Amino acid sequence: MMYPRTCGRGGGIWVLLKLNTKPYRIKYIMAVRRSLVGVCNLGRISYTEALKIQKTIQSDIKNGLDQSNAVPVNTLLLCEHNPIYTIGIRTKDYDLNEERRLVKLGAEFLRTDRGGLITFHGPGQLVAYPILYLGDFKKSVRWYICELEKCIIETCRRFDIQSETSPHTGVWVNDKKIAAIGVQCKRFVTCHGLALNCNTDLSWFSNIIPCGIEGKDVTSLTVESRAEVTVEDVIPSFVESFSLQFQCDVKEITLQELTNQLNLNL
Repeated sequence: MMYPRTCGRGGGIWVLLKLNTKPYRIKYIMAVRRSLVGVCNLGRISYTEALKIQKTIQSDIKNGLDQSNAVPVNTLLLCEHNPIYTIGIRTKDYDLNEERRLVKLGAEFLRTDRGGLITFHGPGQLVAYPILYLGDFKKSVRWYICELEKCIIETCRRFDIQSETSPHTGVWVNDKKIAAIGVQCKRFVTCHGLALNCNTDLSWFSNIIPCGIEGKDVTSLTVESRAEVTVEDVIPSFVESFSLQFQCDVKEITLQELTNQLNLNL
């Protein structure tokens, strides 16, 4: 006699059978739907314009959560910025006088709604903004940040650079920070993201305490590999690492397709 009983567990369904009074367990693996993420290379773009695109996508996804038939438009934005110092919701030590000092150096300054303290963005730095509905992945901001860190570590590995995490958020090479992470998440829809130093002019970081962590230096892929590594060199490896780490399919979309989709005027 068979008495089936099912229970969801371990990524599949365990079917418990009782045959001639002896129980058997058979596991049926269920196919897991892979999310599709559109990848758009914005090129060199101002921070405020990139932020406008991010917020529009984030709002579209959040609004779609209230519609039963809406499919989240998960998007990965890739870009470089002109020199700019940005500060997160923790504004310690950076008052108006500090803002004026940094602006005089030739960079912009902007207060944002991301997590973390001050950092620098500029040419030679790959900035990635994943706008994702974590319900398509895992509803955990801590998990999400860990996956971003693993994605960066895998990208560095592809350039023969050994990197690691630390008690501080971000990715490090021999106690030098090579990538910073600062995110925001509302209704499990992410915004902001990460910055990986490729061939960045690191002298910009000497004017601040990056991410508020004292006594730590910064580095780049170019410094660590002792060869010029540009943002364009890194993008293919980063996208592959992202797809691998988040177990998603990726599809390239142009800026024009993205702006048409969002009805944006840039």
